[in-house]
Amino acid sequence: MSHKYSAVLLLLGGLAHFSTHAQDLSRVQQKVVAEDGSPAFVHFKPGSKAYGQSEATKALTDQLQLTKDDQVLQTKAEADQLGFVHQKFEQYYRGIKVEHSAYTVHARRGAIESISGHFAKVRGLNVTPSLSAQAALQRALDYVGARQYMWQSAAAEADLKQEQNDLGATYKPKAELVIVTPQAEALGVEAGMVKPVLAWKFNIYAQQPLSRAYIYVDAQSGQVVLKDDIIKHAAATGTYATAYSGTRSIADETTTGGYRLREYTRGLGIETYNCKKGSSYTAATDFIDADNSWTEYNNANYDNVAGDAHFGAQATYDYWKAVHGRNSFDNAGAKIKSYVHFDDVPGGAGYENAFWDGARMTYGDGASTFKPLTALDVCGHEIGHAVCENTANLTYSYESGAMNEGFSDIWGAAVEARAVGTYGLTGKSTWLIGEQIMKAGGALRSMSNPNAYGQPDTYKGTYWATGSADNGGVHTNSGVLNYWFYLLSQGGSGTNDIGSSYSVTGIGIDAAAKIAFRAEDVYLTASSNYANARTAAIQAATDLYGAGSAQVIATTNAWYAVGVGAVYNGGGTTTPPPTTGTTYCTSKGSTSYEWIDLVNLGSINRASGADGGYYDGTATTTSVAAGSSQTISFSAAFATSAYTEYWRIYIDWNQDGDFTDSGETIVSGSSASAGTLSASFTVPTTAKTGKTRLRVVMSYQSGATSCGTYSYGETEDYAINVSGGTFANTGVAGISAGGESLSQLPGRQFEVYPNPATDVLRLALPDNAEVKSVKLFDVRGAAVKGATYDGNGQLNVAGLASGLYTLTVSDGQKEFHQRFVKQ
Repeated sequence: MSHKYSAVLLLLGGLAHFSTHAQDLSRVQQKVVAEDGSPAFVHFKPGSKAYGQSEATKALTDQLQLTKDDQVLQTKAEADQLGFVHQKFEQYYRGIKVEHSAYTVHARRGAIESISGHFAKVRGLNVTPSLSAQAALQRALDYVGARQYMWQSAAAEADLKQEQNDLGATYKPKAELVIVTPQAEALGVEAGMVKPVLAWKFNIYAQQPLSRAYIYVDAQSGQVVLKDDIIKHAAATGTYATAYSGTRSIADETTTGGYRLREYTRGLGIETYNCKKGSSYTAATDFIDADNSWTEYNNANYDNVAGDAHFGAQATYDYWKAVHGRNSFDNAGAKIKSYVHFDDVPGGAGYENAFWDGARMTYGDGASTFKPLTALDVCGHEIGHAVCENTANLTYSYESGAMNEGFSDIWGAAVEARAVGTYGLTGKSTWLIGEQIMKAGGALRSMSNPNAYGQPDTYKGTYWATGSADNGGVHTNSGVLNYWFYLLSQGGSGTNDIGSSYSVTGIGIDAAAKIAFRAEDVYLTASSNYANARTAAIQAATDLYGAGSAQVIATTNAWYAVGVGAVYNGGGTTTPPPTTGTTYCTSKGSTSYEWIDLVNLGSINRASGADGGYYDGTATTTSVAAGSSQTISFSAAFATSAYTEYWRIYIDWNQDGDFTDSGETIVSGSSASAGTLSASFTVPTTAKTGKTRLRVVMSYQSGATSCGTYSYGETEDYAINVSGGTFANTGVAGISAGGESLSQLPGRQFEVYPNPATDVLRLALPDNAEVKSVKLFDVRGAAVKGATYDGNGQLNVAGLASGLYTLTVSDGQKEFHQRFVKQ
């Protein structure tokens, strides 16, 4: 039996079959080696202090026996709850990245305890390509053989630019020179005979038929040596005539004999199966269509409802991602599996229910009361139970159970409302639940008028269920939460069942949903009741929108309207607000190499050093007038060499606690300059009056957004006071330095060639500017001598050792940075 790693425990001092350096005898307790003899895991003796935490590179050099051709570059460092710091490194050979080879150094209390990873032995490899990048790309495209690629679609390109807030974003593949170990099958050889090769790497995204993969083309022979799927399954987009949502375009997957209802572009996937009127999930089969046009599924067996379940799961996933930033129901990308044509009595009259059982969504075909129960709001409702299970996990009985059901109705309505707006669906009513599955018409419940279907709209009012039936009336008493959410979204006035006159100003369904979900996710627990829900919702509204805000007032008054708590009176009836006001998402980088050293907008003028990845400057405020033009200045500082940094600057114009609304990205671009950059923007004439958040994000990674952590860079937050009204889009500004919009001029860059270089490296600054100074740094960031500049655009590098270097070149105004490889 062949194993990737030989699990050989070397108790050094007792085993003579393994040769090691003398110093390892006193340092190493355990070593596991791979088949090629390179270490896969090394654990150092406790108390030996083999290496200090700052000696990570030395530890790797010693233990992996690195040569002058080998380099390891740190990519990130992460601390965990046990006190370890994990430093991650990527492997390079003669300055070229070795794909899929990485090593991690594990340190605690200032000492390295172990190292682990995969190190590829590359020896004597020619790293000068004989095949051009353009020729290699054509080989890759011939290999994929798609009818159309994403970059050939103007709509797809426009969507990508908007999604990334980057006018330079494109799906067009960019060539990267790497070293990779090929697939043995691609070369037609035995696995043991495969050696690493120099290759051109491309990220190729095909639209028709859909696929996305990294394609590696041998830079000498032109042969495709490896395909690494990004979309892990061959996928497609089918046309499906659903039972309840019209003809929809749905993502599915190719398989033997046609297409099936599986897709893997959302989290870990969405899969829809056929229980064939039985109750066995293991016996369920795929729905398969030969031509991916599922029109024949509109048949007497109602097979078209499979399309409703599949579309419903997709629409529900998209809702949670877009509105709440949540990746599937568990926020970890959980696979959504749906089973239709379920019947608990095989061959029975039909199953009159739909449910979430902790692992999957299940839909019956109905019988005398219901049609198949796969309508969109029902899908959203059932997956809403999965969300609850992964958040408050409300116990399914009495008041907590009623709220469990109520939250699911809220999510069913919210999912349906968003899908109607997105896809132009017809025949749906946001505030009726299950209106499309009733054989006799009507609906299961009404959120706008719970009494119409025997539910209470007031706590312990008319139709309030008592007793133990239906788990304490969970499907009845949910009407109170439903009506609260309807009033909060839409507004309304009247007199409730306990004689209280109320008036609520609606705040819209999305804002109401954010309050409801924060209450469910952050503040409610399994045993919460309606009184707890009121407290939770008011606190959630305060977190999101600020104390005394219109949203807090509406939240409080909506609870009063349904008989829970007092009317808002400006004091004493709401939870005391936190001192920080609205709670914004976390954004944090690492300042090991670069940080923000200046932010200047009006009276905000802060020059600073590294602040550990995040600085809270919200105590510093400047005022801006609606409709005014503003200029914001900012700059980066670097520990050693300067690198291209990506800047995103946001202002929460509508004060809803996030930066995702249209026009809230005011700056987007990149620059390699260490000098002061600037960008101009216009305050929307209708921005909301009051204090709001300004967020500046600078990162080495182009994908960093307004939320989350990232490896290198820094986030700084400030406050601004705005006058305004309704919200409007103002567009995104580019970054300027010295009057030049760097983000708009991708062709005007500092260039070095040939790269790799042997003797002479030619330098070309933008606009043929004169080179005033040249500095050289190695992979550690240390200054290097041994290269001479002749004053005519040529740098003599013949005396340098082989490896990866960074150049810093100045034209007397700005500094430019570029990496090159010395062979």
